[in-house]
Amino acid sequence: MAVELSPPRRVSTWHFVRLKLRVLGNNFRGQGRRIALFLVGVMVALWFAAGGFLLFASPGIADEIGYAGMAAAFGGGLLVLGWLLVPLVFFGVDETLDPARFALLPLSRRTLVTGLFAAALVSVPVVATVVAVAGLVLSAALLGGPVAAVVAVVGAVGGVLLCVAASRAVTSAFATMLRSRRVRDLAAVLLAVVAASLGPLQIGVTAALRDADWDRLRGVAAVVGWTPLGAPWTAAFDVADGRAWAAPVKLLITAAGIGLLLWWWSRSLESAMVGAASAGSARPVKEVTGGAVTQLFPRLLGRLPRNRFGALVARECRYWWRDARRRAGLITIAVVGVFVPVMVNLTGGGFSMSPEGDLSGAGDSSPALVTSSMVFVGVLASVTLANQFGYDGSAYAANVVAGVRGRLELYARMTAFSLYVVPLLAVVSVVIAVVLGEPGWIGLTAGTLLATYGCGLAVNTMISVLGAYSLPETSNPFAMNTGAGMTRGLLVFLSMVVVAIAGVPMVVAAALLGAGWLWLALPVGVAYGLGAALLGAYLAGDLLDRRQPELLTAVTPRR
Repeated sequence: MAVELSPPRRVSTWHFVRLKLRVLGNNFRGQGRRIALFLVGVMVALWFAAGGFLLFASPGIADEIGYAGMAAAFGGGLLVLGWLLVPLVFFGVDETLDPARFALLPLSRRTLVTGLFAAALVSVPVVATVVAVAGLVLSAALLGGPVAAVVAVVGAVGGVLLCVAASRAVTSAFATMLRSRRVRDLAAVLLAVVAASLGPLQIGVTAALRDADWDRLRGVAAVVGWTPLGAPWTAAFDVADGRAWAAPVKLLITAAGIGLLLWWWSRSLESAMVGAASAGSARPVKEVTGGAVTQLFPRLLGRLPRNRFGALVARECRYWWRDARRRAGLITIAVVGVFVPVMVNLTGGGFSMSPEGDLSGAGDSSPALVTSSMVFVGVLASVTLANQFGYDGSAYAANVVAGVRGRLELYARMTAFSLYVVPLLAVVSVVIAVVLGEPGWIGLTAGTLLATYGCGLAVNTMISVLGAYSLPETSNPFAMNTGAGMTRGLLVFLSMVVVAIAGVPMVVAAALLGAGWLWLALPVGVAYGLGAALLGAYLAGDLLDRRQPELLTAVTPRR
C-alpha cells in the first residue's frame, strides 16, 4: 500500500522570527538575573528613544522647515553611523540565531538572508530606533500634512531597515576579515581609521556650530540628504518644502542601499556558516626548533621564567594576539586611547584655530584639566578585562582541573594584558604632551594614565570574577548572547565610575600642588597604580579560589 507523503513545507521569514522568539524564551527560563538585565536594557533604550523622538519632533513643533531638514539629515546620518560602529566597538550584535547552525540545512541563500534579517528586526535596539524616528513622522505631519506624513512613515521604515542591514553586513564582513590571518592587520587598520574619523568629525561639527554658519550647514545637509545616510529621513521634508519629485528618488536610493547591503551580507554569510575564511596560498612551513615549552613562549618573551607564571603569561599573550574577540578589544583600546584624549583637549582645553591653521591656546590648559582627561583614558584602557574569563569559555575548565591558584592566574593575566596596553599608554602620554606644546608634562600624563590603569586592573579583575558572563560559540567576534550586551554595558559603566572615583586623588593632587606635581606625578602614579593592581589581584585571587566552579558555569555557553 503506497503511503502518500505530504509535500515539504516552505520555509518563510516567519519561521525564523518564531524560532528567535522561542530561543529567547528558552534563554530567559530560570535566569532571573538575565531577565532583570533585559528589563533594565529595555528601560534605558526607551529613555534614549524618547530623547531622540523629542529631538526629531522639535523642528516640526517649532514650525521650522529649514531646521527640520537639517535635523533629519544629520540626526539620521548619525543614527546610521551609530548602527555601523557601536556594535563593532561597544555592545556587539545579538547572535541568538547563529548562521553556523543552519549550515547543514537545505536552505537557499535568499531564504537564509531574508529570514535572519527579519529575525534581526525583533530586538530592543530596533524598537528604540523606531520610537526615535517616529519624531520625524510627527514633524513631517505638522509641516507638510498627511502626504508628507505618509512619506515619512515609508522613509522611517526604510531607514530602520537600512540601519539593521548595514550593521549586519559590516559586522559579518569584518568578522570574516578577522578570521583570516592574511588580512587581520588590514582589518584592524580599517576599523581604527573608521572609528578614528569620529574624532575629527566631532571637532569639525563643534567648529561649525561655533561659527554658526547655518547656510553652510544647510548645504552640507542637502548633500547628506542625497546619500543613503540621509535619504530615507529627508524625503518627507522635501515634500513639505514643495519638492515632491525628490521624495521617490530618495526612497529609491534607500531601497538600493538596502539591497546592496543585503547582497554584501549574503556574500560573507557563507563564510560565517562554515566558520572559516579563505586563507589564500599556502605559506611555507617554518622549521620548528626546540620542544613544546620553547614553542609556547613568544620570541619577545624568551626571558620569562619557565614556571607556571611564565607559561600563563605566554599563553595569555598569544591569546590576546590570535583570538579575534580579544584582538578586537585591543583595537578598541588603541582607537579610543589615542583619539579621545586628543579630541577632549582640543575641544575642551581652551584650544582655538588661528587663521593660519595653527593651534593656539595650549597655555590655557592646567595640570588638573589634563589630569582629568587622562583619568578617562586610563579608565577605558582596562575595561576589556571586565569579562576576561568569558573569552576562555569552557576552556577555563583546564585551569580549574590543573589547580591554578587564583592570585597566580590574575597576576599572569594582568602582566600579559599590560604588555600590550602599557606601551600604548606611553605613546598616548607623549602625543598629548606634544599636542599641548608642553614636553615637560610627559611625566604628568604618563603618571596619571598608569595610576588610573592600575586602579582599573584592580576593579575589572574583581568584576571579572563576580560578574562573568558567557559569550556565544561563534566565529563572529562581535556576537553577544541575548541580554549580554546590556550586561557588558552595565559592567563597563560600573567599572568606569569606580575607577574614576579612585583616580580623584590624582586630580586633587594636581590641583593643589600645581607645577610641583609635574615632578611627582610619574613616581606617585606608578606606585599608586601598581599598588592598586597588586591589591586588587590579592583580594580577587582569594575570591577566585572559592568561586572557580561557579565561574566556570557562568562562562560556559548554554547549548
